[in-house]
Amino acid sequence: MKTPKGLQALVDDGVIDDVLRPLKSGKEASVYVVRASDEVLCAKVYKDMAQRSFQARVQYQEGRKFRGSRQARAIGKATKFGRREQEAEWKNTEVDALYRLAAAGVRVPRPRGYFHGVLLMDLVTDEHGHSAPRLGEVELTPEQARSFHAELIRDVVRMLCQGLIHGDLSEYNMLIAASGPVIIDFPQVVSAAGNNAARAMLLRDVHNLRDTLARFAPELGDTHFGEQMWALYEKSELHADTVLNGSFTFDERRADVGAIMSSIEEARKEAMIRQQGREEAALRD
Repeated sequence: MKTPKGLQALVDDGVIDDVLRPLKSGKEASVYVVRASDEVLCAKVYKDMAQRSFQARVQYQEGRKFRGSRQARAIGKATKFGRREQEAEWKNTEVDALYRLAAAGVRVPRPRGYFHGVLLMDLVTDEHGHSAPRLGEVELTPEQARSFHAELIRDVVRMLCQGLIHGDLSEYNMLIAASGPVIIDFPQVVSAAGNNAARAMLLRDVHNLRDTLARFAPELGDTHFGEQMWALYEKSELHADTVLNGSFTFDERRADVGAIMSSIEEARKEAMIRQQGREEAALRD
C-alpha cells in the first residue's frame, strides 16, 4: 500500500521497511501494520487534535507533571505554543506509560520506540497469528470470562501500584491475544495521586470490566474489586501481588449535616477573631 504521510519519515530513516496494511483508525490515531527487517509490528500515528478536543482532556491531565515552568504556564494560558506542548505531552504520556507498565508486568503491547511522533509496538495477535480481536468482539465461556477477569484485575492493581489508572478502560481497548487479554490505548492515563477524580475513574474502569465479563459469568456482577483496591491503595496497603476477593463493605451511615455546619461556623468565627487580633496588633505597631 502507499506509505501514509505520517510514516514516510520512518521509511526514509530505515526504521521500518514497509507499510503492510491499516489496522484501525480512530479519533486519536491511526494504527498500521508495518514490517521492520524480519519483524511485523504496529505503528500508531497520532492525529493532530482540534482545540475543542483539549477541553475533554482536562479531567485526565490534572496532576500530570510537565517538562518545565514555561510549558506549564503556556498550557495553562492555552496559547498556541501551549496547545502544541499539550499535544506533545498527550502523546508522550502514552509512550512513557507503556514502558513503565510493561516493566511492571502489566500485559500491554511491548513498546519498540517512538520516532517522529509515531509509536512502534509489538503487534498483538491471536492463536492463528492474526490481529487480535477486541474483547467486545468475542464470545466467551463462563470459565474464560472468570479467568480474563482475574487477569485484568491483576493488571489494574499493578497499574495502580505504579500510580496510574487507565481512565478509559472498556471492551474496546482490551485485545484478546493467544495468551490472554492485553490492555491498549493509554494517552489519557490518569495520575492516581494527583487527580481529584482518580477514584471515580478507577471505579468506572473496573465496573466497565466487571459489567462486560458479567455477561458471560453473571456472578461477577456482584463483586466490588474497584472499591476494595482503592481502599487498600489509600492506606498504602495495596501491592502488586495483593490477593483481592471483590468483597467490600459500604459505609451507609448518614452524615450529620448539622454537626458539620456547626464545625464550619466555629472555624469561621475563630478565623475572624485571629484576623481581628492581627489587625489590632498592626495598629498598635
